[in-house]
Amino acid sequence: MPASEIPVPQEPADALAAVVALRRLADQLEDAAVEQAMRAGWGWPQVAEALGVTRQAVHRKHAKRLIAAGVKLRRRSP
Repeated sequence: MPASEIPVPQEPADALAAVVALRRLADQLEDAAVEQAMRAGWGWPQVAEALGVTRQAVHRKHAKRLIAAGVKLRRRSP
């Protein structure tokens, strides 16, 4: 969809509030999807590739939260 077709509220404050809400929703969706993938046995490289980021970036963003949630993370072989 071209940017000119995206419905933007007329008030800048409303448009910016919509951006904030969408970012929060996207973050929540990412958190849930990463947790689901890791519980299903995916490794960091698979998750990173699916998200279009590096393995290190996805690990840094999600590892502590996943450990706190009781997700058993796969260890790399020595």
